[in-house]
Amino acid sequence: MLRQIALRGFKSFAQATSLELGPGLNVIVGPNGSGKSNLAEAIVWAMGEQRAAKLRASGMSEVVFSGGAHRPPAGLAEVRLTLVDEEPADIGRPSEVEVVRRITRTGDAGYRLNGANCRLLDVHEALALRGLGPDALAVIRQGQVEAVCTSRPSDIRAMLEEAAGVALSRRRRRRAELRLGRVAERLDRARDLQAELATRCLLYTSPS
Repeated sequence: MLRQIALRGFKSFAQATSLELGPGLNVIVGPNGSGKSNLAEAIVWAMGEQRAAKLRASGMSEVVFSGGAHRPPAGLAEVRLTLVDEEPADIGRPSEVEVVRRITRTGDAGYRLNGANCRLLDVHEALALRGLGPDALAVIRQGQVEAVCTSRPSDIRAMLEEAAGVALSRRRRRRAELRLGRVAERLDRARDLQAELATRCLLYTSPS
């Protein structure tokens, strides 16, 4: 469950804004242009969305508040999500996780997970364990319902695997296979060097 979302400098949220969400149904109502879509985009952005087009932007720097008639541009954009497991599946897993994403106008970016600096990969894995992520169906944005209904079976399968956590296992398997492949290449190279050195030693020690 999303318990809190805090924004600062993200798109139309020039000043620090924090929304507390409770169990059950939470509704945000407002006229066109009030920033409702920006809230949904802030959530998927904090989850690690890397495609600017999915955020209605041509580049990531565009998510930083660009200024207005009576307000200067923001120097950075930051979104913090606080997620709570109402019924944790794993006893050893914390029931609460906090994800923070930040980007400056100059392009410097970073992530924090539970207060510690981390990689995007760490954020993706922490969220995938909970069936969340930029491509999961936990957040359905404007126009996405029609896109889902008209998606190819392979795309729908990918969405379901993301929500079920299967995609995480596949990504881990792929990374493990790549690491094993690199180790195998280094081992082959070491064996070639060993054979070459052994040949040289024989040449040096053979009688003239």
